[in-house]
Amino acid sequence: MKANWSRNAFVYLLILVAGAALFFNISWSAQTPEPISLSKLAEQIREDKVASILVSGEDVRVKFADQQLRVARRESDVPITQTLVGLGVQPAELSKVDIQYEAPGNTSNWLALLINLLPLIFIAGLFFILFRQTQGNNNQALSFGKSKARLFTGDKPTITFDDIAGANEAKQELEEVVEFLKEPQKFAALGARIPKGVLLVGPPGTGKTLMAKAVSGEAGVPFFSISGSEFVEMFVGVGASRVRDLFEQAKRNSPCIIFIDEIDAVGRYRGTGLGGSHDEREQTLNQILVEMDGFGTDTNVILIAATNRPDILDPALLRPGRFDRRVTMDRPDIQGRRAILNVHAKGKPMGPDVDLESIARQTPGFVGADLENVVNEAAILAARRNKRAISMHELQEAVERLGMGGPERRSRLITSDDKSILAYHEAGHAVVSRLCEHSDPVQKITIVPRGSAGGYVWRVSEYDRVLASRSYYLDNIAVALGGRIAEELVFGHVSTGASMDIQQLTQTARAMVTKYGMSDKMGPLQFGQQEELVFLGRELAEQRDYSEEVAEQIDEEVHRIVDTAYQRVRQLLGNNINKLHAVAKTLIENETLSNDEFEKVFVAS
Repeated sequence: MKANWSRNAFVYLLILVAGAALFFNISWSAQTPEPISLSKLAEQIREDKVASILVSGEDVRVKFADQQLRVARRESDVPITQTLVGLGVQPAELSKVDIQYEAPGNTSNWLALLINLLPLIFIAGLFFILFRQTQGNNNQALSFGKSKARLFTGDKPTITFDDIAGANEAKQELEEVVEFLKEPQKFAALGARIPKGVLLVGPPGTGKTLMAKAVSGEAGVPFFSISGSEFVEMFVGVGASRVRDLFEQAKRNSPCIIFIDEIDAVGRYRGTGLGGSHDEREQTLNQILVEMDGFGTDTNVILIAATNRPDILDPALLRPGRFDRRVTMDRPDIQGRRAILNVHAKGKPMGPDVDLESIARQTPGFVGADLENVVNEAAILAARRNKRAISMHELQEAVERLGMGGPERRSRLITSDDKSILAYHEAGHAVVSRLCEHSDPVQKITIVPRGSAGGYVWRVSEYDRVLASRSYYLDNIAVALGGRIAEELVFGHVSTGASMDIQQLTQTARAMVTKYGMSDKMGPLQFGQQEELVFLGRELAEQRDYSEEVAEQIDEEVHRIVDTAYQRVRQLLGNNINKLHAVAKTLIENETLSNDEFEKVFVAS
């Protein structure tokens, strides 16, 4: 590639010089003295208008008294003086003219020849550039069916298993793949067949791509990376051609790893697309299936794919002999989040008050990408505040930014009445949460707007909740009603601030009845099925598999659950109205309460 660049640079430089010479030739031609005949020259000498004559070979350069330059031609064998005398010029008149002789040189002839040839070189260079551009377009058209996979050599691994935290089970599953790539003869001696394909399944941001690179780094083999969407183009047959080219490159570089990210872009159920069986995506999938069947036991090529929608993949892709091993990359637990935070905090200056264990407890459900964003956002906030280290305050604010969807909006002006309603609303949530046994503990209460929320109560579970009980859902419904009922008890009316709370508690109550079987009246039954169109890859509509009478009973049961919770919350807040007033007044004064501050106000009132 360096030689091609040098050759092109030389050609472009030559064309530039030729262009400059063409311009110089035009300018030089414009400055060439006008010709004059010898008879006219003799006449000018007789009129005493010639100052000097310079003779150089056949050229006769004449300088007149008015500094004008003219040029004449003579016969090379006859001296200029003899020629002029023959034209009637007297010797006395010639004596007044300064006549000089100069030996002729070849430089001017070569220069004139070069200047005349350079325009032709310039035109030839233009044709050369046009030809190269046309040839480049043809090469691009010919390489349209080539694979776009990016090759990473394994001689200098940048990512290993040590760089991945919170996925110990997945690493254990993939260690044997690494061992096979390092020592394939160990498995061949026992007649073992290593899985040809490994499917990494998990929510977005759990580190599927990172895990595939770590496998390559541990094994020290080449790594081909491509996205599922890069196979399919608008032209028929391009995707299948790229699949063939990719697998040919992999076989030439074996042992190696092929990683296909978002394989559901080409691996969905066949026969469900709008294009029928001749759909380009399906042809690409067919070619992937054929190529995976073509792997021999000595190929030493492992195909790793990642997706967050394994339910829509074609069954032929998941059968034994193809993607017959599934590795789940789940959301990390509290220990995994703590380890991930350690990895991303490495190399960053942390203040003495930083407690990553506390941040790990406050981030249930966060994946690795979320935790990396938390640390990065905290570093940005610390730099913005001209701090030398990241403190616990920046980490806490970064968690809230990601959880609530934006920074605090302290510049937003609200009236004193709205501020009081907002304070009692959030205080109602917090007091009910404190009084409910199965509710998550309160970490922070604020009436400072953040994101789309005018205020919020930040509740975090003390542990990762795997199973949720009926009491937990009932307490969550009660906490959601706390803000609305607090407004009703104190002000005698309600506002629109509880719209999101009502939406959440309605969904929870209906899920208890129709999905989880947590209704005593309806029993342990599921009502309604989610109908999916697999080529869309999402739930489109709910199919009602129950009668109108059952639908009425479901609505009545949802109403009963919410009404029971409403009466319960109203009684709780009525019996603890002093605590509600104390927390609300403290919020009006301070705008934000931490867990410890809220607990002191709650106990003291």
